[in-house]
Amino acid sequence: QVRLVESGGGLVQAGGSLRLSCIGHGGTFSGYALGWFRQAPGKEREFVGAVSGSGVNTRYRDSVKGRFTISRDNVKNTVYLQMNSLKPDDTAVYLCAATGRFTIAITQQVYDYWGQGTQVTVSS
Repeated sequence: QVRLVESGGGLVQAGGSLRLSCIGHGGTFSGYALGWFRQAPGKEREFVGAVSGSGVNTRYRDSVKGRFTISRDNVKNTVYLQMNSLKPDDTAVYLCAATGRFTIAITQQVYDYWGQGTQVTVSS
């Protein structure tokens, strides 16, 4: 069982940056691939990016490539989402998730554990 707790959300102007963190409690953190998802009001939850258990491999949705970076620190049991050049369209609740798969997963259904989410609001 893994419990995930996100932090770092907030209100930022367009063009600004935020770094989200997600700490995992329980389980062997390095054995889980981790993903970031987001859900805007009235919209379906969507994949943002993911990182493999080792941290070597990452994958992003097209709209955030070059702006967002995922990294993880398996000693601190933490995964990060560095978000730069933020746009109003990035406004959403951001959630981290963990899957028992070691390799990257982009579909929500394979993720076993989810955090509660942290709100990111980008003003124009």
